[in-house]
Amino acid sequence: MDVRSFSAAALDHARRAGIRCASVRVDEVRKSELLLLDGVVWSMHDRVEAGLSVRVWHEGAWGFAADGNGGNARSVVDRALRMARHCAKIGSREAEPVDEPAHGEVEWSSGFRLNPFEVPESARVALLADWSARLLAARVVEHVRAGVVAVQERKHYADLDGTTATQQRVRVHPQVTVMGSVASVRTQGPPVARGWEYLTGDGWDWDAELAALPELLEGKQCAVPVTAGTYDLVIAPSNLWLTVHESVGHATELDRALGHEASYAGSTFVRPEDVGSLRYGSDLMNVTADRTTPHALATVGFDDEGVAAQSWDLVRDGVLVGVQTDRRTAAVVGAARSTGCAFAESALRPVLARMPNVSLAPADGGPTTEELISTVTDGIYLAGADSWSIDSRRHNFQFTAQQAYRISGGQLAGQLSGVAYQSATPDFWNALSAVGGRETYQVFGADLCGKGQPVQAAATSHGCPAALFAGVRVVNTGAA
Repeated sequence: MDVRSFSAAALDHARRAGIRCASVRVDEVRKSELLLLDGVVWSMHDRVEAGLSVRVWHEGAWGFAADGNGGNARSVVDRALRMARHCAKIGSREAEPVDEPAHGEVEWSSGFRLNPFEVPESARVALLADWSARLLAARVVEHVRAGVVAVQERKHYADLDGTTATQQRVRVHPQVTVMGSVASVRTQGPPVARGWEYLTGDGWDWDAELAALPELLEGKQCAVPVTAGTYDLVIAPSNLWLTVHESVGHATELDRALGHEASYAGSTFVRPEDVGSLRYGSDLMNVTADRTTPHALATVGFDDEGVAAQSWDLVRDGVLVGVQTDRRTAAVVGAARSTGCAFAESALRPVLARMPNVSLAPADGGPTTEELISTVTDGIYLAGADSWSIDSRRHNFQFTAQQAYRISGGQLAGQLSGVAYQSATPDFWNALSAVGGRETYQVFGADLCGKGQPVQAAATSHGCPAALFAGVRVVNTGAA
């Protein structure tokens, strides 16, 4: 369809109907999934979801309408307008969304060199088959599961404020799992906003990680069960990013704090009035939110409400100083501008307040991972994210790891099994006693973060240094 003609016609019709706030989105989202088991193709999917939608704010209420078949512009606007009027009649009235400067005609693209959808299917299969063959040659490896997911988003946005944004994002997520007789280990290489070049070494050393997997698997199969107790934990960024995601990222979404989001994944212990006063963690805790980190999953030029990408602080010196907003929630708390957190997984869905990239800052001149470990007399070193559980207020949680190592006298002393650390969010972050330097900092992330009903998936990245937490409760998940 002629995207610009549709946008112009829809916005002109909205303007003539007396609507002050209206926006149009036209999206095409393509997703490919390839999976090999023991070097043989097990499944392969390639699908496209396309659609268009109109969102209006009228008479103090929001209205939304979508069409997956290239519908008539006037009819889609009229349906959105009827929805707004209906919501207004039943009392669903809200403040006018906060202003955003007009950005004119803009284009933006994520930083990729080789679009994965331009790589022949045979080449994608061949690479994963080669990875699988290398690992199956190891004595300890019985089975290999190798897969890659690729996503391409093409988005067009236009609004009555004067912004027309055309954007493209590409991301990939390779993952390999090796299985032995009693354990399994998977790669830690994260999903990233890169192209196929990522799988050939641009941004991650896959050859080195694959070569290390058999030894890690063998060590895990011989791991000693952990003794439950209180330990000092040195946590690698490959594990800590998920704790940041669940206990800081979701907890500082303003719609949760306002009670607008609760049914799918809970609300939060954070209250809007806590900003500026809540002691979230120790003085070493500094957390930023942004939509600008190169190759990060939540990085965009403009969000799905036409708000330009930006960066801001969530936690500074251990104190909560910011939250995540869209134009709707920013208006509720009287903010002058949205932080740009509106996102929908496709034009067929209404926008939600979604998490940006949320990252724990490293310490200037801080210690290396080895130096952090050397300060621990009796503790545990954790690497690689695994299972997790957190309550409906983002308060009490439990996390496990792909690898856990005993620390004895400042040295690693073999792998442990059954390790899970438990805490309450403020207690855990107040136990932060040392933060690694910039050389320990890495960016990981989640490409299937769910929120809303019907549920929508979004992708976001989290940067972390290695960090030391003092006196954290550890349980043995394998104990009877």
